This record gives sequence, C-alpha cells and structure tokens, in this order.
Amino acid sequence: MTRWNYLRALPLLLPLFIIACQRHSKSETYYFISTNIQIPYWQQAAAGFNDAAAQLEVRARFVGPETYDLKAEQQALQQAIREKPAGILIHVSAPALLLYDINQAVEAGIPVITLDADAPASKRLFFIGTDNHQAGVLGGERLAKELKGKGNVVFFTMPEQNNLADRLRGYREALVRYPQIRVVRVVDIAGKPRVAFATVTDILASQRDQVDAFVCLEALAGREVAAAINDQHAQNKVVIAMDTDPDTLEWIRKGVIAATIAQKPYTMTKIGLRMLDDLHHYPPPHLDAPWSKDSFARVPIFVDTGSSLVDKSNVDAFTAHR
Repeated sequence: MTRWNYLRALPLLLPLFIIACQRHSKSETYYFISTNIQIPYWQQAAAGFNDAAAQLEVRARFVGPETYDLKAEQQALQQAIREKPAGILIHVSAPALLLYDINQAVEAGIPVITLDADAPASKRLFFIGTDNHQAGVLGGERLAKELKGKGNVVFFTMPEQNNLADRLRGYREALVRYPQIRVVRVVDIAGKPRVAFATVTDILASQRDQVDAFVCLEALAGREVAAAINDQHAQNKVVIAMDTDPDTLEWIRKGVIAATIAQKPYTMTKIGLRMLDDLHHYPPPHLDAPWSKDSFARVPIFVDTGSSLVDKSNVDAFTAHR
C-alpha cells in the first residue's frame, strides 16, 4: 500500500483499531454483596468498588439488606447469579447458608471472590481482607497493656462469621501469656449491636461480676459499649473496638474507647473488582481448579489488605488521611 493509499484508508481503519482495543463494555456488570449495607464500614467498601468501576468503565452494583439479615443476603446473591454478571464480590456473613449458592455461581462460570469474611469450604476463588487472626493478636496485646496484665474481660461477637472467630482466636492466643486476664463471657450479639449496650448496662448496674474490659470484635458494638459506660458514669473500664466509624473515633477522642483496630474496606473492594475484571477477560480453563495446590496458580489463596491500631495518640492523623 502506498503512503497516499494508507493515509486515505486511515479514517476507515481507526474505528476498527479503537474497537479492537476496547477491553470493557458498559454492559459489563460486577456485583458486591453484603449485609447491613448502610453502615459506615460497608459504605467505605462501596466507595472503593465504585471508584474501581469508574476507572474501568464498567457497571458496579452494591446490593444486600439494609439491616443484618442473613436470609436477605442469600436472596441478593441468588438474584445476582440469575443476572449472570461478570463477577461477584461477597462478604460471607453465614458460610453454611451461602456455600451452595457460591458454588452454583462458580459452576455457572461466574468468578466469586470472598471479601472481609470468608467461606473457605466453598468453591470461591480466593479471599481478600484482613488477617483476622493477626488483628486479634494485635488487639490482645493492646488489651493486656491497658489492663496491666490483670482483669476480667467480656467479648462481643457473632460466632457464625469466620472472620470474627479468627479475631477471637487471636485475642485468646495473645492473652495466654497473661494468666491473670480472664475471659468471663463471650456474648453473641446476633447482628444487633444494642445487645452490647444492654449487656454492659446490666453488668455495670448489677455489679454481680467484676468486669474490667469489654472487647468488640465487629464494627457496631464498640459505640454501644462506650455509650453504656458513659451513661453509667463507669470509671476505669477498658474498651477495645473494631473498625473506624465516626462514632467509634469520637469515643476514642473522649477517652472512653482505648483503641480500635482499623481495616481497609476501600482497598478490599478496589482490588477485588480489578481482580474480577482480569478473571472475566482472561478466564482460566476451569474456575473451580484446585488453586491452592498449583504452583502456577492464576490466583492467590489470600490477599491481606492489612490492619492497624487507632488510639488517642493518632486518631486525628488517621482521620486527616481519610
């Protein structure tokens, strides 16, 4: 082709070149599914998800119940599978309940990545989130320091979630070195943070048991515990919280919560969507391959997004970077 003919053909070839280079489509849809999606933690996660989608120019749908409702989360997952999306990120509140549906999605060719809370027995490809055991160790070491190695502790959790169980295990392991610190109760709040408020109020009012510290393994109980302690004008009680919603940070500033463990939900979803996008455009031969046993696996087993302690000494610096 002569230079003149090439230049004449360029306007015709350019649109084809652009089309060939377009990796994404506006109809390409990814789902992020959780429960209680109105809480600040999940709003941070949604921001990361939406930012990644905007950069990739794909559609992002953040769905799930607006209260802690395990069955409603399962229904949201089932509906997402029917839509046949390019990929699914999901926070697994109840592994036993969601296992079958996660497996159905993967078997249908939809890549599924678990986020923040895992379903390790399912066919999900891998997990993105905090090393929750290490987060528990971090919290346990700070708890022991606050208690000066001695005292009775009450934990608030939801034991069906693997991430919270791992945190509790980490705390217990950290406290093994402190035989004078005793875990006297582990309270299941069953998705209702006000259970923590009522429990602390009862403990402080009745004085049946001497409790020196309260540890919250999930996001919302910390502010409830702090409010109960404040209402009862209790002194010398240690509170270790989880996550960084505005109320928790304000109670740290007031000195009622000693410290909280910060996670990175924004990072989790931003990385998660980009990994799903790669799997959608460059799919492996089989999504349910035994990746953990493959030295040349296309995917990791676990992506640790990190955690850190926030207390009165660094709370203002922490919020300045948000």
